[in-house]
Amino acid sequence: MESQVKITAKILTPKEAIGETERKDYPLLQGKEYLMQADFKGALGQAFTDAPKNFTGRVKDILNLKLADNGERALFIATLNAVMRHLGVVDKTIHCKNESPELCAGEIQKTIIEKYGADVRVGIIGFQPAIIDNFSKKVPPCNVKVTDLDEVNVGKVKYGVTIWDGRKMQEEIFKRCDVILATGSTVVNNTLSYLISLSQTYQKPFYVYGTTVSGPAKILNLERLCFQSS
Repeated sequence: MESQVKITAKILTPKEAIGETERKDYPLLQGKEYLMQADFKGALGQAFTDAPKNFTGRVKDILNLKLADNGERALFIATLNAVMRHLGVVDKTIHCKNESPELCAGEIQKTIIEKYGADVRVGIIGFQPAIIDNFSKKVPPCNVKVTDLDEVNVGKVKYGVTIWDGRKMQEEIFKRCDVILATGSTVVNNTLSYLISLSQTYQKPFYVYGTTVSGPAKILNLERLCFQSS
């Protein structure tokens, strides 16, 4: 805690974070999200956020953050992921690039359908276009429910699915769906604990996906789907 080992967090450009993708409606490419990267003794950890901040300091300084906003929580989570990667406790902490996000979405869809059947009702928390598209092609679009916090998306039909308001419809998605997939950035925007409580209340299988939640998923014993990250 007291050592002068540097922890640096930087904001990655879309090209650094996700590379060149055929699909252009990822929030990261729309300027709605940023990918922050922490480097702890050469081990990298990442976190998505809508409020990016740069930071250089000690582990002790990170632990003294009040975690009062998305920016501070992103610094904490990116650093947590980097430290846990350094310790060998977690892997797959670096976001996939180029064609890999599309491949990962296909693997997520295949994993869920093989386990729960082709008529599964899937709830997706967070607008992740490749995952939504892959599911809407394999199950009836009416079986896919999506919530998002971005008001630009709310009420729009994307890939045959109407995007619900995540501020109002989170409980409803647990009521209506058989299995829930939540973006890892929920740990940064401070909604993950609420989602976990809903999954327990309604006894619904709950998965998180992405690199942001690599460390928290290990600590909280959550099932994480992240097939193409490194």
